[in-house]
Amino acid sequence: MAARTEESTLGYEQARDELIEVVRRLEAGGTTLEESLALWERGEELAKVCRHWLEGARARLDAALGADDGGDPDSAGE
Repeated sequence: MAARTEESTLGYEQARDELIEVVRRLEAGGTTLEESLALWERGEELAKVCRHWLEGARARLDAALGADDGGDPDSAGE
């Protein structure tokens, strides 16, 4: 449930930037196993937030393209 709340409050750019920082810290090393696991879990949460935003953007684009064509967005380009 916390991830769902975070999806609605954390913007795509914020989540992406924090995810980049998490990856940078993991790649740099020097963290304990516990810290690494916590970073990994945070990275997974952030990736879900980014995926949620991107899926929403794709749906909006598909809807807009469908509205422009006056038809089914899946049949565009056929």
